[in-house]
Amino acid sequence: MIDRSINPNIDRIAIRLKSIPENPGVYQHLDASGKVIYVGKARNLQRRVSSYFTHYDDKSPKIKMLVRNICDIRVTVVATEVDALLLENSLIKRYQPRYNSMLKDDKSYPYLCITDEEYPRLLYTRRHTIKGQYFGPYPNGRILRELQDIIRQLFIYRTCDHMGKRPCIKHQIGLCGAPCAGLQSKDDYLATFDNIRRILKGDFGEIIDNMKNRMYALAEELRFEEAEQLKRKIRLLEEYQGRSTVVDTNVRDVDVISILSDDRYAYINMMRVKRGAIIYSLSNEIRKQLDESDADILTMALTTLHEQTHSTATEVVLPMPLPDLPADYLQQTTDPRGDRRKLLELSLRNVESYQKQCRHQRAIVEGEAAPSALKLLERIQHALQLPTLPVNIECFDNSNIQGAYPVAGMVRYTNGRPNRKEYRKFNIKTVSGPDDYSSMAEVIQRRYSRLRDEDAPMPDLLIVDGGAGQMEMARRVLYDKLHIDIPIAGLAKDDRHHTSELLYGFPPRVVGLRPTDPLFHLLEQIQNEVHRFAITFHKDKRSKGTLHTTLTDIPGIGQKTAHSLLLRFGSVKQVSLQSLADLSSAIGPAKARIVFDHFNPQSPQ
Repeated sequence: MIDRSINPNIDRIAIRLKSIPENPGVYQHLDASGKVIYVGKARNLQRRVSSYFTHYDDKSPKIKMLVRNICDIRVTVVATEVDALLLENSLIKRYQPRYNSMLKDDKSYPYLCITDEEYPRLLYTRRHTIKGQYFGPYPNGRILRELQDIIRQLFIYRTCDHMGKRPCIKHQIGLCGAPCAGLQSKDDYLATFDNIRRILKGDFGEIIDNMKNRMYALAEELRFEEAEQLKRKIRLLEEYQGRSTVVDTNVRDVDVISILSDDRYAYINMMRVKRGAIIYSLSNEIRKQLDESDADILTMALTTLHEQTHSTATEVVLPMPLPDLPADYLQQTTDPRGDRRKLLELSLRNVESYQKQCRHQRAIVEGEAAPSALKLLERIQHALQLPTLPVNIECFDNSNIQGAYPVAGMVRYTNGRPNRKEYRKFNIKTVSGPDDYSSMAEVIQRRYSRLRDEDAPMPDLLIVDGGAGQMEMARRVLYDKLHIDIPIAGLAKDDRHHTSELLYGFPPRVVGLRPTDPLFHLLEQIQNEVHRFAITFHKDKRSKGTLHTTLTDIPGIGQKTAHSLLLRFGSVKQVSLQSLADLSSAIGPAKARIVFDHFNPQSPQ
């Protein structure tokens, strides 16, 4: 058992461990604030939870960090391992624990929804805000739109938000059977949506067989035009199914999932297969939190994806066995042959492609400078004769309206790209009125005095959004007051508020750049970004500052007190009708007397 030097709460935790049962269930680790920081499942809760606090030296650095932060433990006993698996998934989504690996939010994936209405509709949506049955998620909107168009050609159904009492133009052009006017029976309409559900679930075969039987019957009745229409629909459906069919249709209802991982991330792909056809394929990225194995991550991801996609599969094809996946939850096929092996290989190719995409995107955002960006940084270093390559560039801008709600913003570019984690906002505290020079001096002093006190690394180049005047204010603060040696440049704008020139040195000199030069575009991007960041902060502050009521006009009553009164009584009028005792219970006797006297100037109480 660990000692107090590792976790000061270990005495209380040790007592708690003795009461944990040896049943299957779910455990939650909580920190000192009571926040859930990890959720896990176990066949034997007593054994699993106790293992965190023994053999500490053998644990990975991340698990050691988790153990040091555990203050309390909660457990929930369940009947079966399947219940534990499902409860763990639910709690992770609910609490979003810091140390659990989780799938990226799937809100960007599109779905098709059959609404829960007397006469249903088929809707395209990206959010689960509509009451109904969801199908998906689909990998992208194009595939879903294509499927929706095919269904629209096969069946007629209503698309109106509200049903009237007479046929609309959709009925006249043959896109709706007009159930609103009784021209299509409810049973017939619902039968249409039964067929739509089969298609969305991938059950093409039965619908095609029924259509063919109906086509032959119409032909025998010499109703050739109707039979031809059915033939066209059958061909359309078979063409769509043919594009998705990759294996024998005997592979009826199977999920295929594969994984690739590195030290920081895991990448998974899940394919949904019905009757030999891939209904959809989803890929996702997971950031590792506690050095989990691929099997642990797949177990978590599989549960989550099954819920998100409403999968009905009873078999899953995997590249490895999952010991923690209960046998009665899904049948595992870990050494596939024939068609199932082809599907697993296809899934692996998908996840390899997705891994490359994610790594490329991450390299652009946070990785090393790309060759083109590196060349631009070298050009800046050469043009300004900087002592080091300007890997980190910081740029400042002020924003106010006639001196009201003055703020400033700072952006940092690392390797020629925005480093948004390092953006900073500043409320101007010591300057009154529209004085941009003094405002710039204040924020630069606050920024770099803090970095100096924290012994944090300084940027390689400081850029101020302005000309020689702003550069001089920065020079006085950095060089004369703080004695910090950071190269200072300025970006001046023309009378149309467009970036016009780069200034450097004291006295400032113009560094010649053509407007078509990629280096000019980079500097222009930095200037536009800091202006956007500062003005957005200013607008937010201004919108909050201009929110006031009659209450805030009372001397001695601020926004916080006014907000408390409105929250308690609902409106200014209701506040004015309250007794002194009621007001005192809400904001205290001193401020209550001020408000009461304001609304009751002649009242003795």
